[in-house]
Amino acid sequence: MSAAGAWAPLRHRQFALLWGAGLVANVGNWMYDLAARWLMTEFDPSASMVALVQAASALPVFLLAVPAGTLADRCDRRWLLIIVQAAMLLLALLMGLLVLGHIANPVNLLLITLAMGSCVAVMSPTWQAIVPALVTREDLPQAIALHAMSMNISRAIGPALAGVVIAAIGIAWPFLINALTFVVVITALLMWRGYRRVEPVKKESYLAALRTGFAQARDNAALQRTLWRSVLYYMNGSCYWALLPLIAREQLSGGPGLFGILVGCIGAGAVAGAMFLPRLRARIGIDKVQQLGQLATAVALLGFALLRIPVLGMLAALLAGAAWLASLSSLNVAAQLAMSDALRARGMALYTAVFYGCLALGSLLWGQVATCVGVTLALGIAALLALLALLPAKSLPLRAN
Repeated sequence: MSAAGAWAPLRHRQFALLWGAGLVANVGNWMYDLAARWLMTEFDPSASMVALVQAASALPVFLLAVPAGTLADRCDRRWLLIIVQAAMLLLALLMGLLVLGHIANPVNLLLITLAMGSCVAVMSPTWQAIVPALVTREDLPQAIALHAMSMNISRAIGPALAGVVIAAIGIAWPFLINALTFVVVITALLMWRGYRRVEPVKKESYLAALRTGFAQARDNAALQRTLWRSVLYYMNGSCYWALLPLIAREQLSGGPGLFGILVGCIGAGAVAGAMFLPRLRARIGIDKVQQLGQLATAVALLGFALLRIPVLGMLAALLAGAAWLASLSSLNVAAQLAMSDALRARGMALYTAVFYGCLALGSLLWGQVATCVGVTLALGIAALLALLALLPAKSLPLRAN
């Protein structure tokens, strides 16, 4: 498959519409993320409190993704997404108004972030489960990669835009702009023509369906290997995400502008890497691509630990973004193709739970480690563990069929 194949799924009109709407919403989500994490540095700049913001956004997904995926396999996925998007609109609007009214504090920031994370718990497996309905099976791997690319294009735009907005008109406005972006997604979902609900293979109670979802982790060997590989990657990769505001502030002596640039560089690196991903995947397979991404992540972590010049920190961020995209898309493809249509939302919910669980627990862990031994040593330890995690990965091969 050529690199040009990276864009092939966009020939499917409905996929292109929802992909574009999701891109707009993801820009808003990254604006929220940067504003929330930087707001916490103004309330309390300690490593544990800053990392707690990412943990608050990820922990609900870890806890709720599997029940939410079961729900998505039993109801109309389109209307479920519309309801969740509307709830996120209201939450982002509330956060913006609290900041405008000068009554925001660490408690309501974390509570609203927890609520946003709960919505993501429902949205993420549901959104991933509708992708196969939008494209042909041959385009599915690249559709999944484009979904990940959307996150990274938005990561290149959203944080930089948030930094400009904060500097120009205040920290409340990234939250308010985020609220507006959900209107775009709701409109695109309402415009979906030809939507067909996937009916369960057999009628069963919600609890029985939930048990079926958990049985996937026990009985599906391909999914099981993917989940273990996800743990080995995301637990260590979560380190720089948790500590990135402090990397900008302490390691590179910058402010919110540099923080936004670093996050933007991660997104730009991912987008650039995605251009080469189809060719690389065709040549060496998703298993080797994921291992290569893990190795590059270890190098990026070491760069964040040792470099003190902002430009060099940006180069490390570019590498981190390319590595993240390579690993994330490989793991996501393996999880998607391990599942049947009727069970896909539950299978992806298990993958999503592991992904966000590692981000939440990893953020808490690395925040505490950085508090005890410092940001530099915490990043160095994460780099070493990422390298060591390659050893068991070889006995847990990923499959793309």
